[in-house]
Amino acid sequence: MDPNILYAFIGGSTLIIGVIAGKIVFSKNTKKQIEEAELLSKNITKEAQFKAEAFKKEKELEAKERLVQLRSEHENQVLERNRKLIDSENRARQKEQSINQKENNLDKQIKENDLIKSNLNRQIELVNIKRTELEKHQEEHIRRLEKISALSAEDAKAQLIETLKNDVQAQAISLQQEIIEEAKQKANKEARKIIIQTIQRTAAEQAIENSITVFNLESDEIKGQIIGREGRNIRAIEAATGVDLIVDDTPEAIVLSSFDPLRREIARLSLQRLVTDGRIHPARIEEVVEKTKKQIEEQVMEIGERTVIELGIHGMHKELIRMVGRMRFRSSYGQNMLMHSRETANLCAIMASELGLNVKLAKRAGLLHDIGKVPDEETELSHALLGAKLAEKYGENPAVVNAIGAHHDEIEMQFVISPIVQACDAISGARPGARREIMQQYLQRIKDLENLAMTYNGVEKAYAIQAGRELRVIVEAERVTDQESEKLSFEIAQKIQNEMVFPGQIKVTVIREKRTVSVAR
Repeated sequence: MDPNILYAFIGGSTLIIGVIAGKIVFSKNTKKQIEEAELLSKNITKEAQFKAEAFKKEKELEAKERLVQLRSEHENQVLERNRKLIDSENRARQKEQSINQKENNLDKQIKENDLIKSNLNRQIELVNIKRTELEKHQEEHIRRLEKISALSAEDAKAQLIETLKNDVQAQAISLQQEIIEEAKQKANKEARKIIIQTIQRTAAEQAIENSITVFNLESDEIKGQIIGREGRNIRAIEAATGVDLIVDDTPEAIVLSSFDPLRREIARLSLQRLVTDGRIHPARIEEVVEKTKKQIEEQVMEIGERTVIELGIHGMHKELIRMVGRMRFRSSYGQNMLMHSRETANLCAIMASELGLNVKLAKRAGLLHDIGKVPDEETELSHALLGAKLAEKYGENPAVVNAIGAHHDEIEMQFVISPIVQACDAISGARPGARREIMQQYLQRIKDLENLAMTYNGVEKAYAIQAGRELRVIVEAERVTDQESEKLSFEIAQKIQNEMVFPGQIKVTVIREKRTVSVAR
């Protein structure tokens, strides 16, 4: 036989025997796995039944406990309700007993009152009898007197009263005149003494506020940088600050001219920064002016806080402190308002001390009496009434509010410190050289000029410069066209000519500037 065939036969036989043997082994393993699975299933089933029984018993126990708890709560509620009913019955029984006792007491009092009333009636009858007897005796006595004096009782009484009346009136008039004259003499003497002592004990500087500020330079070369090409830097400074810059032949100096001290201070500080920095051009000027305005606001708050601390005033509202600081940059008839208010506060404190009044309250009213002159927005109210309104708004004492509103006799004085504030305000303003009427009239005309321009629509800013000979009006480019700006310039000039009285002529310049800003990042 061929060996290849034999090998093939043997291999096939071996393959068949292996398959048969594998099936037998697989069937045995499968049967064993099935038996194990059935056993595991029985165990799981038994365990599940056991857990179910345990869970059932646990829930039954919880239900029984809950039932017992509910039954206990119900019994407690029933007991509480019964207790409340018993308490209510006891209170009702006590009230009933109290009412019965009060009824018994009332019956006793009624009986006692009846007894007292009967006794009183008997006494009244006895008194009436006695009174009748007395009247008879008086009538008899009067008839005897009338026979003796040959006058009736009424005539004698009238004559006596008239005589006494005339004597008392004459004496009273004489005494009244003496008291009034003596009081006037003493009051005038005492008031003069207090005022003189107050003035003598207060030393004040008499410095008149001017309308110009001189800005000193290190050299005249800086003037060219400040002026700029074709004067563009000066125009930018004037437009941003509203201050007139006068550059003349005065060596190493530039004059800043404006009726508003606050604007002059902003312009001075801005120029100082620009000169120190060395970069002077329109964009830089506007940036520096804005920063300076913010710095001035902080400085105003610092001045106000320092002022109230130096005067020993506490608990003042922050807004009122800011207004006090703004007084540093305002003047009235050429007199600095902060110096005037501080002087008035000190005068009020001294005078209140002499009179035995509240010194702190008087000093507070003296400091705040002119806050109506530095409002954030212009109003039609007088500064005294506006100041009283602001003081009341920010929680000041009613005595302080009344003193502020009454220091120009615009409202009735209701507190003792009100006439003191009025007198001290007059003393401060009446010192020799303290005020100048002409300066105040000039400042008022400049302010009216700016306010007139601000009444037109589209006007953003208005500055009176050149000592009131020029009015620069800056309008919003989005609301006013070039043609409307020409018309606006003519209308403002006509209104100034018709409504205001001024020397010389006033030039009205309307400025319309369109800016488009983009930022590259």
